[in-house]
Amino acid sequence: MAIFINGHKYPNYDVGPGLIISTNVSDGLNASGEFVGRRVGRDKDKIDGLQWSRLDAKTWAAILKEFEEFVVTVKFPDMRTCGWRTERMYPGDRTANPVEEDPETGLPTMYKNCKVNLIDCGEL
Repeated sequence: MAIFINGHKYPNYDVGPGLIISTNVSDGLNASGEFVGRRVGRDKDKIDGLQWSRLDAKTWAAILKEFEEFVVTVKFPDMRTCGWRTERMYPGDRTANPVEEDPETGLPTMYKNCKVNLIDCGEL
């Protein structure tokens, strides 16, 4: 499935991310163990473990460059509606393992296990 970051379509990820929906609440349980809080704001989304098994260095660099401004606009599958959802998100950790290099420069030309987490900014 594809993902769009700042309107740019990137290669289909081949290891599906965990799609997480979090609900913020004002309080937890009282002394009797009853929930006494209330919902605060709207549900927030997280795309946890978005991963490509292999990407060439230029494609991975392009994805990482999207995060130079930190907050990005992401269009992703919405499991609530079976459609697309667009949210402003920020990246968590970004990791990859270099697996091939240019023999002349020694710089990576291919990466494996390219991963990023994207977290909803929570804007209303």
